[in-house]
Amino acid sequence: MVDKDTDIIKIDEELCTGCRRCAEVCPVDAIEGKQGTPQFINVEKCVMCGQCIQICSAYASIFEEYRTSREDKLRERKMPVTLEEPIFAAYNIGDLPKVKKALTNTEAFTMVQCAPAVRVAIAEEFGMPLGSLAPGKLAAALRQLGFKRIYDTNFAADLTIMEEGSELVQRITEGGPLPMFTSCCPAWVKFVEQEYPELIPHLSSCKSPQQMAGTMFKTYGAQVDGIEPESIYSVAIMPCTCKKFESQRPEMNTDGYQNVDAVLTTRELAYLIKEAGIDFSSLPEEDFDKPLGMYSGAGHLFCATGGVMEAAIRTAYELITNEPIPNVNIQYVRGSQGVRRGVVHAGDVKVKTVVVSGLKNVAPILEEIKKGNADFHFMEVMTCPVGCVSGGGQPKVLLPKDTEIAYKNRISSTYRHDEEQTYRKSHENPEIKAIYKNFLGEPLGHKSHHLLHTEYKQRGYCK
Repeated sequence: MVDKDTDIIKIDEELCTGCRRCAEVCPVDAIEGKQGTPQFINVEKCVMCGQCIQICSAYASIFEEYRTSREDKLRERKMPVTLEEPIFAAYNIGDLPKVKKALTNTEAFTMVQCAPAVRVAIAEEFGMPLGSLAPGKLAAALRQLGFKRIYDTNFAADLTIMEEGSELVQRITEGGPLPMFTSCCPAWVKFVEQEYPELIPHLSSCKSPQQMAGTMFKTYGAQVDGIEPESIYSVAIMPCTCKKFESQRPEMNTDGYQNVDAVLTTRELAYLIKEAGIDFSSLPEEDFDKPLGMYSGAGHLFCATGGVMEAAIRTAYELITNEPIPNVNIQYVRGSQGVRRGVVHAGDVKVKTVVVSGLKNVAPILEEIKKGNADFHFMEVMTCPVGCVSGGGQPKVLLPKDTEIAYKNRISSTYRHDEEQTYRKSHENPEIKAIYKNFLGEPLGHKSHHLLHTEYKQRGYCK
């Protein structure tokens, strides 16, 4: 059975040359077709990571005529018809029309969140150096576009650590199921649901930061502004194409309200900014709004492989020992190797961890778990090569020689931004303390469980 909402990634058969570079980077062998002929996507297998979009080099030539005009192709993709850049064979269906309609609807109270990986890449779309760090210009651009509240996914990343770190400690001290898997990456979650459904209980029950933020917008955020939840239009700016799928999942609905109404990729936001005539590079530095826009350095690390693990260790260590962690920089979880194992000595507890970068590297470890041979407690998996900074919705790196430089610079900016923050541990974020005191109660409590946790299920396709 095919879910209609999984048909987000597409390949234009008029433009595809059948080079199969997309098939080489697909982590789940979802791209099918013979060499030299147009490829197609098996939507049952596809996890919508968008790496095929990033690698695709087949584009519409000005020297050829196609059955479908450029304007019609752009409309099909839900991209601005005024767009001047090349259009490639592999693409995703966008959400720009929905967001533009909401921004002109005087009855809609628009709240936007911005993922950490967006601020280390969006400036590339405006001619700035690869990996430029631009949180202030990003906030200013979103404000000029007309969003009423400029919030931040990083806040929800801190919230995730409070819930996920507490869940990990509970599983370690009260008994499994272990190892616990992170659930922040929607492509990874879908992969487990369709390929390893017997391991679903190992997934953390936490919603991803995107979905936690959306839930908070329509509950706590509504209270802050004294408005009804139904008037809020919740938009997420993400480096990830699969976040569109995640936002549509029926499980991501709280008390009748879908947590996130629309998702724009980093590229789509750049289209919107260009179409509005905003000169991004000359924008002033502005702040995100409070309370749901304040974040720690730990929350910002979520965009890099090992980042969720590092943020979780900073908090879990102090939850277990009640003492400050000796060094907040957890070097062994950083890097680009496909699998990185380590041990954290937290008092008398030895927390054994595994970080997996790139979905192609995870199968041997899952087989290890199925055989009962896994000797670790916590595993972070990110589908894309070096985490969300290399996501399918990020600015497209046109020259292959620049790819490594772009990834290196985006990661470097990530760690620099962490070190710039006043607070570097999620549980020290003052607005996180306030939201538990004034609204949620305690981590894993009744209210936080209702709003911030979910269930995952076996999907139609299984190998």
